[in-house]
Amino acid sequence: MNGCVAVLDIGKTNTKLVVFDAAGKVVAERSQVSAPLEPDAEWPYLRLDTERAWAFYLAALKHFGAELPIEAVSVAAHGAAGVLVTDTGVAAPPMDYEFDGIAAVDTQYDALRPPFQESLAPDLPRGLNIGRQIFYVERKFPKAFARARAFLAWPQYWSWRLSGVMASEVTSIAAHSDLWRPMEGRLSSMVERLGWTPLFPPLRRAWETLGPLRPELAAATGLPADVRVICGAHDSNASLVPHLVARSDPFTVVSTGTWAILMAVGGKGRLDPRADMLMNVDVRGRPVPTARFMGGREFAFLAGDHPAEAREADVAATVAAGVMATPAFSDQGGPFAGRKGRIVGEAPNTPATRTALATLYVALMTAHVLELLEAPGDIIVEGGFNRSPAFAAVLSGLMPGRAIAVAATSGAAEGAAMLAHWGKPHAPPRLVSAKAWRIPGLAAYRERWERAL
Repeated sequence: MNGCVAVLDIGKTNTKLVVFDAAGKVVAERSQVSAPLEPDAEWPYLRLDTERAWAFYLAALKHFGAELPIEAVSVAAHGAAGVLVTDTGVAAPPMDYEFDGIAAVDTQYDALRPPFQESLAPDLPRGLNIGRQIFYVERKFPKAFARARAFLAWPQYWSWRLSGVMASEVTSIAAHSDLWRPMEGRLSSMVERLGWTPLFPPLRRAWETLGPLRPELAAATGLPADVRVICGAHDSNASLVPHLVARSDPFTVVSTGTWAILMAVGGKGRLDPRADMLMNVDVRGRPVPTARFMGGREFAFLAGDHPAEAREADVAATVAAGVMATPAFSDQGGPFAGRKGRIVGEAPNTPATRTALATLYVALMTAHVLELLEAPGDIIVEGGFNRSPAFAAVLSGLMPGRAIAVAATSGAAEGAAMLAHWGKPHAPPRLVSAKAWRIPGLAAYRERWERAL
């Protein structure tokens, strides 16, 4: 455990390489914005740009490997992508889940997908159920589908490119995919019915070493030949890892980025598929009640291109003026995805007031979804919303009596790094108690917002 772990952190919006030292401290980081490839004559659907990301990762590994003793590479990646592969490459390039044209197969697919009671995955728009992506390729590109040897979920696609070893992993194939029975721990009836079972490589644990870095990659990056490649995990589940190791059930993690993913570890609440509630599976294979909404995307819509720092005075002024945003500002995911968002009252016209309204909105949505989920225990906020203290401060004000803490680091990358040393002692994640902003009239403001839903 004297070396560093390099983490490929592959989100919807950003592609990152984060390097952690043996003590779990971030010692290097590099990122680039992710952008899909537009449809073309060969592949007429929106695709993920794997080769741009691959070139970025090789360059970053080479750069940081020259300075730091990297001994393992791990992966955390979002849960709405996967790749049909041959022995040597892709059978069909991976789809961006925002591709509208996938609706062409909806009628056929919806007749075949497993019932919610089995998969505990709601019927999601576009390609957010990755089973729908596989089905689209099978129906629209049968020759490409016939070439496929395996389907690799997004984290395991990258660990395969690094190690040459194919694997399935439960957090990835169980993430609102229609591919898994979380309460039984096996592939869904749809997978069996469509004859897809042979496409899934053997299950490996998220923390397992798949093998060393492929020799040609070690040569290209200058990394040692014995660098271990870790199987990896779905990013939201990776964000749970530091807390799973450090505390007992029950507790709730709010993982924030493009999506706000709320995970009730030890939760017993009823799941409502109409509210985008589902069952994830953690790295240990245990079901975790989960709810989601597209918080980062909606915040960006409301805050504008140049958001300011949200200040307590600006949030208080917004509350006093009665200006509020009601959902939804994304048509993907969340309990209100079918509604069109609106601003009640005079629309904000400065960066500060727009950011204040955006902060109130995502905090109100989070509080609402936490209650739908009947989320138990302490609430831990991690990820992008922690760049400013405003979100946790407003959320704490909206939920008096609940213990809310802020994680000092981004859990997905940290959790993926911890997988490389699973079972070894780890320092608990550093948490800071959120200090509620005492905003006059906030409780009444929330009541009016709830009535407007």
